[in-house]
Amino acid sequence: MDFRLTADQEALRRGMRELLAARFGRQALRAAVDGAEQQQVVDGRLWRELGEAGLFALRAPQSAGGVGLGLPEAVLLFEEAGRALLPGPLVASHLAGGAGLVAGAADGSVVVTALEEEPRPDGGAAPLVEHLAAAGAVLALGEGYGTGAGEGCPVRVLVPGQLVAEPMRSVDPLSPLHRVRGLLPGQPPDDGGGTTGGGGGRLGGVSAEVLRGEAALLTAALQLGSACRTLELAVGYAREREQFGRPIGAFQAVQHLCAEMLVRSETARSVVYAAAVTADDEEISAAKLLADTAAVGNARDCLQVHGGMGFTWEADVHLHLKRAWLRAEQWRTAVAGEERLASALLQPICR
Repeated sequence: MDFRLTADQEALRRGMRELLAARFGRQALRAAVDGAEQQQVVDGRLWRELGEAGLFALRAPQSAGGVGLGLPEAVLLFEEAGRALLPGPLVASHLAGGAGLVAGAADGSVVVTALEEEPRPDGGAAPLVEHLAAAGAVLALGEGYGTGAGEGCPVRVLVPGQLVAEPMRSVDPLSPLHRVRGLLPGQPPDDGGGTTGGGGGRLGGVSAEVLRGEAALLTAALQLGSACRTLELAVGYAREREQFGRPIGAFQAVQHLCAEMLVRSETARSVVYAAAVTADDEEISAAKLLADTAAVGNARDCLQVHGGMGFTWEADVHLHLKRAWLRAEQWRTAVAGEERLASALLQPICR
């Protein structure tokens, strides 16, 4: 079995990296950070360019105007997006565009965010939604949006104005957050306005449980890209920064940090790529766990390699660390992933 990327997959990844380098390089990243106080960090023009490049319609069938590729190719593109720290609800927009759930999502003309959990009427543990101010639609993937027992978890599409939400301070300056307290009275979830498909409370026949698993995998790919980028930053700085007349990369302590970062990145890469091929729920849980560990651990070690410079606002290291912290709490957290893996281990082996 050949586990190497095909020539087409290599070209796809290279094209995404070149697009982001041209349209969202470091200068654009820092400009977005400096302008983050306005809570509008999603560049509409860039979003449409990503749509035209096929990011959001990548897995939509060609008969529906999509690219017709699969999860492995999506993971490669999301890895590049994570490497560039591209802001915006990429995962939700990709899910909506690929499944045809929101008109305009596939070509990037509509920004789609997601609500992972149902707002609780008791006021506790109110869910968070990112980039709500920039979104034209919200995918509601919580179990409470179901319409009947045994029907599975359907997908609902909400209009942002239907949500009772308040802005809150985010640890990541490029990921504005709102805390959702509930839906406006008399505003049930939308069954089809601005959407395609639907019927029986389920849009396009797509289960929210399936989309949540795919979202966890794509978020793991974003984390993987960030982990690889902080490894590059650490190695590059270790080669250039000198102490006692020698590059700090010549010192064993720094070499060990960089080696551990490489091990984390490559371990996470193998599991994320494998989960993209199998789409197995347990493997997705393992991929998210390892990718979260790699992204957070590598950002921390990268900061250590940079020393005092790593703590400054001008360095990009803190941006990777903050984004990694936030993503680790999205879609499938460590606790949820560990519970799924533990349950799978307790299941009897079928011969």
